[in-house]
Amino acid sequence: MRQLIRVPRLAAFALLIAALGTFPARGGDEVEATGTGGGDQTMTQALLLPRVGRYGRAPVHLDPVEAQIVAGAWMPPAEGDTVETAEGEERTWSPGEADENGWLSNRALRGGYAYWAVESDSERVMILEASGHRMVYVNGVPRGGDVYSTGWTRLPVQLKRGTNHFLFTSARGRLRAKLTEPKAPAFFSGIDHTMPDLIVGEDEPVVGAVIVLNATGRVINDLRITADSPDLPVQETTLPPIAPMTCRKVPFQFGGAVPPDTTECTLQLELSGLVASGRRPLDTMELKVAVRGIEDRQKRTFISDIDGSVQYYAVTPMHPPAGDEEPDQPALFLTLHGAGVEASGQAAAYSHQDWGHVVAATNRRPYGFDWEEWGRMDAVEVLELNQQRLKVDLDRTYLTGHSMGGHGTWQVGVTLPDRFAAIAPSAGWVSFRSYAGAPEFEKLTGIEQILNRAVRPSDTLALSRNFLHYGIYILHGEKDDNVPASEARTMVKHLADYHDDFAFYLRPGAGHWWGNRCVDWPPLFEFLARHERPAIESVNHVEFVTANPAISAHARWLSIEAQVEHGEISSVVADLDRESRRFSIRTENVARLSLQMNHLPPDEPMVVVIDEQELAPIDWPAGDEVIWLARDAAGEWKSLDGRPSSALKGPHRYGPFKNAFRNRMVFVYGTNGTDEENRWSYGKARYDAETFWYRGNGAVDVVADVDFDADRDKDRAVILYGNADTNGAWNALLGDSPVQVRRGEITIGDRALAGDDLACLFLQPRPDSDVASVGVVTGSGVAGLRLTDRLPYFVSGVGYPDCIVLGPDVLSKGREGIRAAGYFGQDWSVESGDFAWRD
Repeated sequence: MRQLIRVPRLAAFALLIAALGTFPARGGDEVEATGTGGGDQTMTQALLLPRVGRYGRAPVHLDPVEAQIVAGAWMPPAEGDTVETAEGEERTWSPGEADENGWLSNRALRGGYAYWAVESDSERVMILEASGHRMVYVNGVPRGGDVYSTGWTRLPVQLKRGTNHFLFTSARGRLRAKLTEPKAPAFFSGIDHTMPDLIVGEDEPVVGAVIVLNATGRVINDLRITADSPDLPVQETTLPPIAPMTCRKVPFQFGGAVPPDTTECTLQLELSGLVASGRRPLDTMELKVAVRGIEDRQKRTFISDIDGSVQYYAVTPMHPPAGDEEPDQPALFLTLHGAGVEASGQAAAYSHQDWGHVVAATNRRPYGFDWEEWGRMDAVEVLELNQQRLKVDLDRTYLTGHSMGGHGTWQVGVTLPDRFAAIAPSAGWVSFRSYAGAPEFEKLTGIEQILNRAVRPSDTLALSRNFLHYGIYILHGEKDDNVPASEARTMVKHLADYHDDFAFYLRPGAGHWWGNRCVDWPPLFEFLARHERPAIESVNHVEFVTANPAISAHARWLSIEAQVEHGEISSVVADLDRESRRFSIRTENVARLSLQMNHLPPDEPMVVVIDEQELAPIDWPAGDEVIWLARDAAGEWKSLDGRPSSALKGPHRYGPFKNAFRNRMVFVYGTNGTDEENRWSYGKARYDAETFWYRGNGAVDVVADVDFDADRDKDRAVILYGNADTNGAWNALLGDSPVQVRRGEITIGDRALAGDDLACLFLQPRPDSDVASVGVVTGSGVAGLRLTDRLPYFVSGVGYPDCIVLGPDVLSKGREGIRAAGYFGQDWSVESGDFAWRD
């Protein structure tokens, strides 16, 4: 055990301030930390403005206050000032006071604004601790929020001398905020840890994650965490770079062999950094880590391939009946939790099953992404990791969940139909439209049709033929006042038309949560036990539906590789006569598909009849044992000689825009613009990183264009902030893109849109990678760039197509302010794609 040196916080601050020259400055004109002083400040009074906008689970919203900010015309309000809403009504700024606990509670804070003016006698860094807000503008710069009032959000902010303006967008009726002094240039936040349990008998190091704040105006590259414990060996971890004036959740290693009679380990963490005289401690923190037996309920962590962050899942291990040996290949029950629930709590609701392991994924957060998008990706990562780790029977893998997790069961199940032998939603809602009131466009202009296609993967009923792949047990409380039983009845009525293997139990008198039995329900597990996924060698009929091959492409021995109309529903019905080696296939909206041959005897040619077109006999495919089929320019089906080029759209890389946020993405901000443009670029990249951390437990590298290294970051997705005039990485990554954005103009193919107030989101394939994309957050001027600030692309159920251009009038006219939207073709061009334009 090594003693950790505790340094007084002001002394530690001075040590690193003296050595800031070792940290490369990035991020516009952020002012260096100049020391502490002035004391903490709590928001006891604020001016409040009732809701003036129209929001929702939609790609654009109405907001006259934001419109002023985008135009650069916003002024700090005074009591009695009025704002006209989108409906032409007036709302008035009025004072509000906090209670003794610091909370401002007011109906105006249900979607309205709060303004707090903070005086400072000098330039200095403070830590903003706020809860109850969606986001906050600090002197005009967007910063992350705490919409669920978790208390996690603690962010360094730069105060200027004089009046500092804090404009909060509120959420759920109450708000709390205070400013505290930073205790060091870099330090632990002390909250929001992601930690595993230590398992007796497992000696390898494990990984945890904690929040570290960088309270300086420079990137910090050389921080380390040392983990020490009386029961464990010392472990030292070099941290990834932390961008200026923000927080980052960083990984660290610890662990080793623990004594079998230990129930808890005390872990001492020390954060250290380099100064001129060498490495010095900056902060310390103590964590308690539970120790579990291998048969106990347990939490485990892993590194996610989505963004390189540390995520966790929980397990309730199988307990075979007394005297029985554990089966060689047990079953696996993947369970999905409800809103506000942790994976550890979900796993704890189950008893130890005697024929399989219960594994609870996290959805990235207790609320997360409703088990869609990155929440679904998390479920898949946890599933695949544990199928391998626990050596389970892949044909006895099951999916279940409660409430939001019941919705996840419907959604993950319908999206990935060949992964499970049966699914069992409890108290699950069907879709955002049926339960959360997500908008459905009624006037289907060309642009609205494009937007609808971007959220098609969320449409459970549109994909529901995939439910034919397995059995379904539906469980619901009759008196559920959270998710009404009508959601279950909708699915029962729908399934009754075509499905012959489902069961429905409506628990008389039961509400939403009626104890652990509403997930650990014996008849449910009895139903699952009667189902196994058929061996692929016995599958002669496949019906499969997808809305996006990047999300869902595979069903047993066939894959939909590309679509004719991107984002619309694509379907295949295929029959295989094994004796005659003949595939009979019907497709809708399919441009390219593949047939896996490894379940058939080799060598003999295959016959394919597709959409009533019989192809010439196809020789047995050598190598990957896959037959590739594609439509030619005339729409006729052809057999390809081999795997299609990775430069084309396919399951490995597709749209729409939000699919760029994967493959360990890195956020690259521009430094080639004016001071104002550079300040926006870094501020927006930082805001997105803070938002993805809060909503998705994420950890994203935020780097300047001059620091982006394509070789070091090979095959990582890039999210680029700025345009061709402001971001130095543009030409290397987007020089050949069909979308070009410069000051004053956006060009899409051969069409040019003029103006300095246009915003644009789009994605293209990364030119030096076969798998990664480049997502672009851009604008044709400062006003256009600001227009992207609050686009909700990290909110589940909100979709953007491959490319979208917005004018500033979206904030007053909604969708009518969208200038263009569309999908690139299979070759990522505009000419072969599908775009709609607003005249």
